[in-house]
Amino acid sequence: MNFNFSKLALLQTDKTSEVKGISRSKIGFSSGKLIDNLCFLRISKSRMSDRRNDLLTQYGFRFGTNGPHAARTMMLDDLKVLLSAVPQEANEPEYAHQVIDLNVLGKPTKKARELAYRHLVTLYGLDPKFPLFRMFRRLWAADEQAQPVLALTVALARDPLLAGTQEFILQKHDGQHVSREDLEALLVQSHPDRFSPASLKSFAQNVNGTWTFAGYLSGRSRKTRSQPVITPANVAMCLFMGHLQGMSGQRLFTSSWCKLIPGSEQDIESLTNAAYHRGLIVFLNAGGVKEVRFSDSLTPTEDQIRQELAHEL
Repeated sequence: MNFNFSKLALLQTDKTSEVKGISRSKIGFSSGKLIDNLCFLRISKSRMSDRRNDLLTQYGFRFGTNGPHAARTMMLDDLKVLLSAVPQEANEPEYAHQVIDLNVLGKPTKKARELAYRHLVTLYGLDPKFPLFRMFRRLWAADEQAQPVLALTVALARDPLLAGTQEFILQKHDGQHVSREDLEALLVQSHPDRFSPASLKSFAQNVNGTWTFAGYLSGRSRKTRSQPVITPANVAMCLFMGHLQGMSGQRLFTSSWCKLIPGSEQDIESLTNAAYHRGLIVFLNAGGVKEVRFSDSLTPTEDQIRQELAHEL
């Protein structure tokens, strides 16, 4: 539905006046009706966004305002231990059994085991019912060097607090200082009056830790921007994330996920070709027209969801 906003400006003048010879009676709709229509558009947009989030949740994405980074980093060391103990085809109860019953992570108390498991589930899903987690486990096993950035990619999809820092980190140039105070200011701007000073400090430290574990920051007390280790498996995962969101063709290569991959468009294309030759994806590139496929990655029902998501883009 399109509106002539020049007419809307006329409605803001004196109700009895005429502007440039055009009276209110000639405009064709009342201000009340226009406001109703604009409200309807806002509500419709909100409902579409809610519907889209509901669909993506079925893939393994998380939304909201809370996330584990208020208390933890992305727990990379614990994740490595857990995934080495649980077969790739295992279902969610096996992950719980390993962490809580067998204490594979070596936590001192049952409460600590339960808390660690809850954070890991929130960060990664730990359930093959989610296509996001299935692809993550497949690529995790395929390339050990890719694991830190693979973990970060999934954590960004599942922790809104962490996701809110992505643009801030990626816009820093190589070697630039990234202070904890800057991250605290970012959080205050995004969530005013929500966090105490102690919570802000903890959040910033945890976020810095995660980006450091992934290789985008370096240093202990003084963090600076650095370049992570990126492999074809990382590019495959980033392309798959865009694929789940309904993107295809060139849009996959310009998504926020591919912004995690440093380098030029040609560099990303080269890594994509390498992922194809390793059997991680199907990549067709003819005359500048790109197509990426992920064989057997989605069930028919899941593919229908993707088609709906593509339609809403």
